[in-house]
Amino acid sequence: MEDNLSSRTWEPGSESANPTQFRDYWHVVLERRWLIIAVFLCFVLLGVVYSFRATPIYQGVSRLQIDPETAGVLSLKEAISMGNKDQDYLQTQYKNIVSRTLIESLVAKLRLEDDDRYKRSVDKTAAVLKDINIVPIRLTRLVEVQANHPNPRTAENMANTLLELFLQQNIDRKIQKAMGGFHMLQTEASSQEQDLTVAIENLQKYRQKKGMISLVEDQKQTTENVDAAALRAAAERLGAQSAVVATVQKRLEEATFWMNKGNDLSELGIITEDPSVRQIKLKLAESQSMLKGFRTRYRDKHPKVQEMVSIIAADQEHLKEESQRAFESLQSQVRIEVQKEQQAKDALAKAEQRMTDLSVAKTTFDVLNRKKERAEMMYQLVLQKSKEYDLVSKDTQQTMFVVDKATTPLKPVKPNKPLILAGSVFGGLVVALMLAFFTNFLDDSIKSQEDVENYLRQSLLGYIPNIKSTSVVERDLQAHIHPTSSAAEGFRTLRAAVSLVRNADKLRTIVVTSTIPSEGKSLVASNFAIVTAQTGLKTLLVDADLRRPSIHKAFQLKSQVGLSAYLSSRERTIEEIVIPTEVPNLDVVCCGAMPTNPSELISSKRMLDFLEEASARYDRVILDCPPVSAVADPLVVGAMCDGIMFVTKFNKIRREHARRSVQRVQDAGINLIGIVLNDIDFEGKDSYYYSYHYYQNRYYASHYKGKAKAQPASTAPKGSA
Repeated sequence: MEDNLSSRTWEPGSESANPTQFRDYWHVVLERRWLIIAVFLCFVLLGVVYSFRATPIYQGVSRLQIDPETAGVLSLKEAISMGNKDQDYLQTQYKNIVSRTLIESLVAKLRLEDDDRYKRSVDKTAAVLKDINIVPIRLTRLVEVQANHPNPRTAENMANTLLELFLQQNIDRKIQKAMGGFHMLQTEASSQEQDLTVAIENLQKYRQKKGMISLVEDQKQTTENVDAAALRAAAERLGAQSAVVATVQKRLEEATFWMNKGNDLSELGIITEDPSVRQIKLKLAESQSMLKGFRTRYRDKHPKVQEMVSIIAADQEHLKEESQRAFESLQSQVRIEVQKEQQAKDALAKAEQRMTDLSVAKTTFDVLNRKKERAEMMYQLVLQKSKEYDLVSKDTQQTMFVVDKATTPLKPVKPNKPLILAGSVFGGLVVALMLAFFTNFLDDSIKSQEDVENYLRQSLLGYIPNIKSTSVVERDLQAHIHPTSSAAEGFRTLRAAVSLVRNADKLRTIVVTSTIPSEGKSLVASNFAIVTAQTGLKTLLVDADLRRPSIHKAFQLKSQVGLSAYLSSRERTIEEIVIPTEVPNLDVVCCGAMPTNPSELISSKRMLDFLEEASARYDRVILDCPPVSAVADPLVVGAMCDGIMFVTKFNKIRREHARRSVQRVQDAGINLIGIVLNDIDFEGKDSYYYSYHYYQNRYYASHYKGKAKAQPASTAPKGSA
């Protein structure tokens, strides 16, 4: 079933606000007025009690100015705005003022642990902290320190002492920071001094190792230049020697090639350049010339010829020996020159190694020297910073100072009675209204025609006013005893609504039921039967509730023979159980003795026979049946009858519960005539819903009052057993 709330609820921001929706809000206020009044009075009462019983609290206020951190007078830097960092600094100082350490110092100095306000607290520091407020003054560097206490003198002392402790803590922290930095720099200076000493010692050891003790920059440059010249000379000498070696080796190769071909070495030009070979060849040429002259004069066997031949042979042999010696000398020269070349190479390699060693030595020397210079620079820097920190520690300035000290407050700041009273009035009203609307939101009972139409999807037959009487007789016979009452008029309206429904002429047998007990179904059934009989229709009222019958109480009948006897016995006739009443045209069938098997009797064929015979004898038969949610009897009887009239008590039954009950009736295929909304207090708490009915009933009540004076009604109809 759709929950159609849009017709009753106004939402902010909607295009149009129906006045009916505002009236619904007003109805909620009227309906929950006692809840609203009770909650409102409770809030106001609590506010009044608190205002006059609360302990007065005095507030000591001191004002502090917080300037940005700057160096001392020895610094040349000027203070500048720090922007966001400045805000961070201010927020940090605000938190430092209420730090736990500072509050503990305050407690100890003022002996607040013995104060009556704090002595019962487990955490006295936290208790004192709750009484301290830090209030920055907007767009300034000023901040107010507020101390709350029942004793005005103590409040003053707390505010002033807290700032004194904070300022002292701030200056101590600055001095401690400066001294800590100074000591740290002194330690670092000692460390840097050790590093410098090690660097100097390493450089000195390296000088000693490399023989560079007296070396200075110009000496190093000179040495480098000399070694470079020596390297060039060695390279030139190696080149010249290599050329000599190549020339000698070439001559040796030519001599070897000449000799390998079988030629005489003495004929080789390289050998003939030898002085000994040249001299022997000259001597041999003279001897050969002399031999030639002797042969012209002498024969071959001449002694002179023979002697000269011997001399020539000896010279030739000597020439060979000298040629061989010259060849061997050439080989020796090659070996010597090669050896000289190797010596030149060694000299060049030595010069190059010297240059390499010198370069490595210079590099290492430079590294060690740079380490020494860096260590010296760091040492000087640390010494300078150490002197600066020493001066700063002597030049520490306080950047915060008290602008206004707290004075003894004359008036308490708490409780603020006008504010508390106004807050309790406003808060009580708001909470009361919220609680009322929340309660109304949770309340999903059936209260209006809209609820019946929207949630139950049924037509509303009529409203039955609340009958302010505890008498069952007076209530169930209201239309007969008090025909001029608004309740009687409500039943007549119900009668008219039933007569106007579709196929009303076929509604001869009508069942009256409800969702749960105590919704007034018997009251509606009895009075509806009365007003129906008052129209001249012959009417029969049947108490079909075989479990909790009530019709006999209303009509003050004590018959033991009733519907249960008729249903359980075939010998009984309808005439035996029908009882006439003082109401014209109205007869009653009571339940009689309550049976042990009511469901079986209600669903029996005898019940169908009873309804057929009753509808034949009477113009309208009205049956009071049990609630639908309790038993299945009304569904069984309703299926045998022409329709069911469903009674719902105002503001009692929940919508979903009633909807399920109505759905059960519809699922059984029973004709549901409509819903009767019962027990509405038109003159009291429910008048805001149906005030127009109340005024209409009062407007027409004069007609019935005049008629009632002419014909007073009896107060209690009688019946016979």
